[in-house]
Amino acid sequence: MTYRFIDTHCHFDFPPFTGNETASLARAASAGVEKIIVPAISAGRFSTVLSLASRHPTVYAALGLHPMYIEQHHDDALPALERLLAQQPEKVVAVGETGLDAYRETPDLPKQIAMLEAQFALAKRWQLPVILHSRRTHDKLAMLLRRASLPKTGVVHGFSGSFEQAIRFVELGYYIGVGGTITYPRAAKTRKAIARLPLDALVLETDAPDMPLNGWQGQPNRPERVAMIFDILCQLRSEYPEEIAEAVWKNTCALFPLVAQTT
Repeated sequence: MTYRFIDTHCHFDFPPFTGNETASLARAASAGVEKIIVPAISAGRFSTVLSLASRHPTVYAALGLHPMYIEQHHDDALPALERLLAQQPEKVVAVGETGLDAYRETPDLPKQIAMLEAQFALAKRWQLPVILHSRRTHDKLAMLLRRASLPKTGVVHGFSGSFEQAIRFVELGYYIGVGGTITYPRAAKTRKAIARLPLDALVLETDAPDMPLNGWQGQPNRPERVAMIFDILCQLRSEYPEEIAEAVWKNTCALFPLVAQTT
């Protein structure tokens, strides 16, 4: 049986999709992926992401400044984001990808935090959810989210932490992005967390072309593989697949209302 899916996080503005968008969307659709959300990572990607959303009915955009590329975010990046959001472009469903990343040798967390809080302010002003990246920063991010008190909350994407870390986000009203991490048997901590979390807190994603699934290492990830992530999710959860599929669809539409309006 083929279920309906929304890939809530796919970098469709990068190879191998560039120049092959129509065929790639057809491949995704054949696996049940009806919609894709494409988060920008820098100001230089805004126009590309917006163009994809305008040209393809099943593609939606998010605009944000990714913490891993902090050096690329020059003084004009935040004003550029603010100007675009003020125009309220059609099919922009979130601010993101933003967040925190302490994985690198020189993360410059003070600058990351300042940029994240500025994007929180924009999300609050324009009543948009946030798409959040978090590596080795779950506790700090949860603290900042509590302080920000965003009206539309968001999703902690590509989650790979513990149940205790995840439930802290859920208690703040945030969703957990379920991706390729759960396809790895060695990721026991995250698999147990995803198995225990409330079903109404989960959304599906691929992070394509990144975050390859187990068995596909070394190859670009693709949006149609959200169906494989779903299969593993069903193995980890106690509910019936039909119930899980319906719940994650409804969760996504609740978080991203514009996607629901065009269902």
